[in-house]
Amino acid sequence: MGMSVPAFAVKHVTVHHARRHFRWVRWHPMFKPSHESLLIQNAEIDRLELPRIQDETELEALKADGSLVPIIPSETLRIEPSLDPSRRYCRPWTLDFVDDISQAYYNRFHQQIQVNSAVRTVKVQRKLRRRNRNAAPADGDTASSHLAGVTVDLQRRGMTKEQILWMEHYLFYMKALGLVEPEEERRHWCFHIMVSGHYSEWRETQNIVPLERPDNDHPDSDPPQAQVALGSGSN
Repeated sequence: MGMSVPAFAVKHVTVHHARRHFRWVRWHPMFKPSHESLLIQNAEIDRLELPRIQDETELEALKADGSLVPIIPSETLRIEPSLDPSRRYCRPWTLDFVDDISQAYYNRFHQQIQVNSAVRTVKVQRKLRRRNRNAAPADGDTASSHLAGVTVDLQRRGMTKEQILWMEHYLFYMKALGLVEPEEERRHWCFHIMVSGHYSEWRETQNIVPLERPDNDHPDSDPPQAQVALGSGSN
């Protein structure tokens, strides 16, 4: 008796393993945030005997007596739209610095620099700390220098490699003179810059300062030359 044997089709199942592709972004800033930098920033604030602004009442009082001045958008400068208008203020010498660097940057690239942050109160800083643990403390010897109104954050995101190098050259020279204490923040991609109270005095003696970084201070070679174009006096 013949028997019919059923044929079984064997189905080969190919398992595709998902692969995750990670893009590593090289991060070699000249001015890495550090504990030492925060100490330097706070030492300058203490030297100037400036208060850490506690709340809106103190903030408004400093605006009223001219201790804090407004940062005004211009052909060379824009402000992050989400920045609270009540916090678009800084110390007069910090504004001098912002005006100078934005003018020099515009002269070189025909683009505006953007201010992302300026003065903050202790209350605002504590709120920021709750959602961003990388933010500087609201008190102590490493407190955020934004609390004294001497610091601005200038946007780094969106800059070309050449523009970033130009900014670093500019800040390198200013830091060497003890006029700024900069950091490059990765989380928010900005240049955090505390401006010394000596800036306006130094500025009055300057016209045009050539900037050239010494060799081997940055992994990229042949940096472009930059100039600091300054006015003859304070604004």
